[in-house]
Amino acid sequence: MTDRTAQLRDALKQCAAENDDGLVQILNIEGPQLLGVATRILGRRDLAEDALQDAMVQIWRKAQQFSDTSGSARGWIYAIVRNRCLNILRDGKRLSLMTPEDLATVQEARQSIDPTQDWEILASGSKLQNCLRGLDDKNREAILLAYVGGYSHGEIAAKQDVPLGTTKSWIRRGLTSLKECLA
Repeated sequence: MTDRTAQLRDALKQCAAENDDGLVQILNIEGPQLLGVATRILGRRDLAEDALQDAMVQIWRKAQQFSDTSGSARGWIYAIVRNRCLNILRDGKRLSLMTPEDLATVQEARQSIDPTQDWEILASGSKLQNCLRGLDDKNREAILLAYVGGYSHGEIAAKQDVPLGTTKSWIRRGLTSLKECLA
């Protein structure tokens, strides 16, 4: 048995004993190689880093399941990283795999759009437009920012310069009024 194999086996035993030095040892011994494998599988460094982090958590949680009789510690660790990468690829069919640069472009474009302006064209001539028109301006603006602009309640509170609770109340009251109007 090589020195590296023995070190990985001992590191897994430390993880099983809930000693976090075991994770540090695994990353010191195999970290760059694990990241390289994950990057090759996923094709993106940011996803590979996420996969490696998730795999390390899984290694920590399942270290007591490792047995010398089932294979090498190195193989067991790499199998967890590989499986985590494959799960990300499989889940990626449902998730957007935008590059960080593309995501930044989309976020910048989102910030330049103001859903509270020209909202009448969204539902021109419909009952929704009439109901939105009947709302208090603050309630309508909060609802449009949340449901058309995609802003979180916290972002809306900051944008409108009001407390978070006020924003939540405006949205709740506005939605209640819309529901009554549309019923």
